[in-house]
Amino acid sequence: MLTMAALLCSCGSRPARWEYRYAPGKTAIVVNGKAVPPAGLPKQVMQIIEAGNQIAGKPYKYGGGHRSFHDSGYDCSGTVSYALRGAGLISSPATSGGLRRFGNRGAGRYVTVYAKSGHAFIVVAGLRLDTGYNGENEGPKWSIRSRPIKGYVARHPPGL
Repeated sequence: MLTMAALLCSCGSRPARWEYRYAPGKTAIVVNGKAVPPAGLPKQVMQIIEAGNQIAGKPYKYGGGHRSFHDSGYDCSGTVSYALRGAGLISSPATSGGLRRFGNRGAGRYVTVYAKSGHAFIVVAGLRLDTGYNGENEGPKWSIRSRPIKGYVARHPPGL
């Protein structure tokens, strides 16, 4: 009986949605489309946020950010790649499939890359940098809007 209860409890341990939860001094906020982080975050986290702010508001461009990190628009994996490059965590742009193997498994303390075949986004200091979902393709932007994560692999840079 106890074994059956343990099996049933473990089924729901993985969240089905990413949710923004503001925690003073720990999570960033969005002001005029830019991420504003709390003080005291590790340098690489601040660099990822700075890079994300540089491209936030650019248009969606299929394949954008893949021939070069600097582009006129970005797709989902180009966005994540640009942000990670800002902290020196990758040396060349990655596809969403490639991001499924980035870093270490699971969610990180400050940074988590969510990737599946065909889409990727990154959560930094509690904020989501994404190009939309449900076919929106809005271009890179910071968001506190929740989104489903079923089917995504969570990965994080070592130590972050």
